Order: sequence, then C-alpha cells, then structure tokens
Amino acid sequence: MRSTSTSVALRQARQHLLESGQCPIGLVDERLARSWQRSLDSGLLPTGRLGNPDNLEHQALRQLRGHHQELLAHSRPVMEYLFEQVRDSQSVVVLASPCGTLVDTCGDAYFLGKAERVALSSGASWHEKQRGTNAIGTALAEMAPVEVHGAEHFLERNGFLTCAAAPILSATGQILGILDISSEHSRGNPHTLGLVSTAAHMIENRLLVSGSQRHVRLHLHTHPEGIGTVAEGIALVSEDGWVVGGNRSALALLRISVAQLGSISLDQILNVDLQELLARHHRRPDAPLSLRRHDGAPLFGLPVPDKRTVRTLPPSAPARLPEDALAQLDTGDARWRAAAAKTRRILGKPIALLIQGESGVGKEWFARSAHQSGPRRDGPFIAINCAAMPESLIESELFGYSPGAFTGGRREGRLGLLREAHGGTLFLDEIGDMPLALQTRLLRVLQERQVVPLGSAQPVAVDFALICASNRKLREEAEQGRFRTDLYYRINGLAVELPPLRERTDFEALSQRMLQDIEPARHLRLDPSLMAALEKYRWPGNLRQCASVLRTACAMLDAHEEMVEWHHLSDDFLEELQSADRFSTPSTTERPPQNLDELSQSAIQQALESCRGNMSHAARTLGISRQTLYRKLALRKERLAAPDVQHSARGLLSGR
Repeated sequence: MRSTSTSVALRQARQHLLESGQCPIGLVDERLARSWQRSLDSGLLPTGRLGNPDNLEHQALRQLRGHHQELLAHSRPVMEYLFEQVRDSQSVVVLASPCGTLVDTCGDAYFLGKAERVALSSGASWHEKQRGTNAIGTALAEMAPVEVHGAEHFLERNGFLTCAAAPILSATGQILGILDISSEHSRGNPHTLGLVSTAAHMIENRLLVSGSQRHVRLHLHTHPEGIGTVAEGIALVSEDGWVVGGNRSALALLRISVAQLGSISLDQILNVDLQELLARHHRRPDAPLSLRRHDGAPLFGLPVPDKRTVRTLPPSAPARLPEDALAQLDTGDARWRAAAAKTRRILGKPIALLIQGESGVGKEWFARSAHQSGPRRDGPFIAINCAAMPESLIESELFGYSPGAFTGGRREGRLGLLREAHGGTLFLDEIGDMPLALQTRLLRVLQERQVVPLGSAQPVAVDFALICASNRKLREEAEQGRFRTDLYYRINGLAVELPPLRERTDFEALSQRMLQDIEPARHLRLDPSLMAALEKYRWPGNLRQCASVLRTACAMLDAHEEMVEWHHLSDDFLEELQSADRFSTPSTTERPPQNLDELSQSAIQQALESCRGNMSHAARTLGISRQTLYRKLALRKERLAAPDVQHSARGLLSGR
C-alpha cells in the first residue's frame, strides 16, 4: 500500500505531466518518470480509451508459442511453483515474450476473470506503447526488475493492479522474455519483486544448462556450498578456453561485461586455463575447486564438461602463439592480440601499416616488433618522430642532400633517412604532425619509390616497408584538410588501433612483465590491493606512465623486499591513485538520463563504445539502419552546438 503523501505526489506529477508534457523531477521515482514520459510520447492518455483489442488470434498465438517453445517448457514448472508462493494473494503469474505479448498465464481462477477484463490473458500485448507504464512493458524497456503499484500505472483503468516483473536473459545478455506477478493493489506483497526476480534467475539457469551442450559449463560461487543454488554463477567456456556466455551472477563473479563475451579467455580472468581446470576436475570430479581471480579474490568452481567437448580437447597445452617478436609483447589482451594477428598477415607484402592509438600505448614497440617478425628483420629499422624533429630539418633529414647543397651542410652530403631504410623498414611516428609541404614530397617517394636528395636532380631508388603511427584520427584530419587525403590512403594499407591501458584486460600480466624488465634479477610482484587500484586507474599516459611509476617504485625497494606496496609509490601519484575512485566510476555519480531523448543518446553512446566505433555494428545493436544512426549523431551535434534549443523526447531511436 502507498502512503497518502505518495498518492498526493503521484497525482501532482501526473497533472504536471499532462499540463506541461514533461514529468517533474523529484516527485516520483526516476524510472517511473521515464516510463510515464515514454507512455505520453506514444500518444497515450491516462483517461483515454484503448483502441481496438490487440489480442493475437488463436493461430498467431500458437505460432508465437511455438517460436518460444523452449522458454515455455522451462518456465512453466517455475511459474507453477511461483504461484504456490502467492496463492493466497489472488494473483496471476504471467510470462511475456520479448515483444511484450503474453504467452502463458497461471493463477487464481477468481482473479483470472478480473485479469481478462484488463487483457491480462495470453495473446495480449503489454508493451508500453500499447498499455503505458506497467511492470511487464517497463521491465522490458528498462531491462531490469520493476514493480508498479496502483496509481503508478499510466492508464487509470489499470490502477487497481500491483505488478512486479523481471526480465529473463540469455547467456549472452539478450532478452528472452518477461516474468510477471500481478494482483489487486490491496493485496500487494512487499516480497513479490524478490520472488519474481529469483524465479527469473531460476529460468535463466535452466535455459543456460539446457543449451550448453557444446561448451564446458563452469559453476561458480564465493563459497563451495553456494554451488548448485539459485545464487550460483554459471559460465560457458568454449573448448579452446574462451568465455562465451554466462548468467548475471557469473559475469559479476568474473568481473566481465556482456560486451567482453567471446573476446576474453578463462586464463585472463582466473589463475588457471581450461586445460588445467579440467585436469584438476578429473582428479577430484565431485569437489569444487579453489580458484582465484587475477585481482586476488577467491572463488570456487565446478566444471561440467560436455562429453563431446572432452573428447576433442587435446591432451597437450593449447596451441601456442607464433614465436616471433610480436608474440614476445603479447600478454593476453584480445584487442592487442587481434591487431598483431592482422599485422602478421601483411608482413612481407607491399602493404603499408598504420598504427593508431593514444600517446604512450606502445606504437613504436609494436612497429619494431612487426619489423623483427617479418622477412626484412635483418635490414635496418629507421624510426623518425615527425613531431619531435624541427620543421627546418625534416626535409634534409628525410631526403638527404648532395655535397655542397647548402651552407652549413656536411661537405660529403647526407644519405637521408629514407635511403638509410633501404632494404628494411621505415617507421614514421606521429606522421600527422608532418607539414603539408613535406607530405607532398613523401607521397611522391611512396608512389615512385625514388628519392631526390636536396641539391640534386638525380633520383635514387629506395625499397623499404612502411609503418606509420599517429595518436590523431587521420581520417578526420584528412576530412578537415589538415592531412593530405591521397597520402592518408597511401599509408593506410592496414590500420590497427592499439587499446589504451585503461581498456586492456591483461593489466596484471603486463605489469608483471614490466617489473621483470625493470629488475630482471629479482622476482618482484605487486601487492594485491595495489594491483586492484592500478587496474582501475585511468592511466592518461598509458604504458609510458605505468613503466615510469613502476620504475620509481622499484627504486624505493630495499634489497630484501620483493613486493611493491603503496608506500613505494611517489607521493604525487599515491595521492592521485587514492582519489581516483571519484573519477573512475562516473556511472554511479553522474545524473542518469531524465527523458527519452537523453536515454536514447546514452544508448547510442554506449553502443558506439561497446562496438569500438564500428557504425554498422552499433546500428545493428540499436536496431536501426546505419543511415539513421548517422542522422541521429548529426542531430546530437546540432543540439550540442545550440544548447538553448529544447530537446525533443520523440523519435531518437524510432527510425529504421
């Protein structure tokens, strides 16, 4: 039951919404406010009449049920059990499809009659666009458990209901359905939301187990007794060791996101790889295994291998990476490894390599290792920092000059770095800072493979592999006229982007490698709590900054010490690290989206970030066309450029 003050606040908020078209901030819960706004934007009115009945006909309902047969099969036993828990409250348990259409109901005969009068029967749609704010439609929109009481429903005709609903998610985070309990408002139970959320988890686990035949299933919990309970985590691991799925508990225990599924291996998270895990399980098949995350947190796990998977697992260790210089830099990050794998494919071919990434991510290390991994490894590697070289000297340094070309030059002339790279690799770092006039001369060299030294008319043939790097977005620089477009396409044979340190998943292995390089004669390690803090730090200077921090910390160690701890850090960095939590988790402190417009913009931003800027992938994730996504981004830029323009809450994601 809601208090009198709450009822007054709901009436005031509803009146304000109808009069102004905007839900007031502070009078009602933010999630409810967003839902009311969506309902109003869909053309619904609290006292308005519904249009024609939208229940599916018998044949269409049967087809929909057939499409969700597996969901129904695993949900029905749980729904019956759930109904037994709420039998005395005259309730109905409802299962809805991902589009909000009810596909099954189970409940009290008396209340089912009332429920049918408000279309709480199979075949009816309870999407917010049709029914306004309600637990099923709002849980679907928010992708989270939701409870809606009485007058919180947008349509007044539903005000006698109290409903609680929770989404049912697949092992890859896709919504499979909505589970709901609805009852009369006067019979609401404060534990209903917890019950329906737990029941949704039970269905998720049943579906996950039934669909895991092609993978090793890893059951997880922080206590061995927790394995086998509804609170356990269940992760799916492919036969080559990649984490490809899991329930919400597993993702939380492994500290990974849905976006990382399929791109992170088990040994990047835990202190064992799949082979070792299965070997330990074989020795003690019925006992949960003691595991540890790389941040030091203890876990217990029980692998359940599929018989077909076990037979195909090789008895030896997993296939090793190529033993080349790039492999020596590989400490396990999937994005870095993908960049290296692509680079290997062009080594020895007349294809220029463009390495992009923030300053300090290791672009020169990557370039040197690419050179050492290719067929020109015995030739010279000539590195030129275009940002550090004085503009007056770049031309003579690059192209060389003949004897007596100009006053102050060497008497014998200069070969030039382009000619020094003959037979090897030329690495142009920060090429985006090269003056436009020299870009023209460089383009001619790359096209004709000839160099004309200053003061000479005689061209000299050159042969080198070309690697360029920049922390600028060269495509944008070219579009804005700050970099020659023809040169951009000449140097961009293959473009790879190295991830910033804050986004890498191999921080522990990477930092351990740095410690070993700094003090090769000692077995140094980082204090676990310090390791956890360093992993969360934003690292604006990336690898360069991290190496400097660790080098200073190692210098502070006494001869007998082998663990780097907090007090070994320099004072300024220690202060910054201790306050970093205030800046590293903006999602907990930033103002959440206040309306559909802001929510949609947030969805676009999250999609672009999770898809790493891939517009096509982001558009598919959002369910819109790529052209629509470009249009929405252009609209957002216009709004940012004109802050006084009122934001419309309609249609940001409605285009197809």
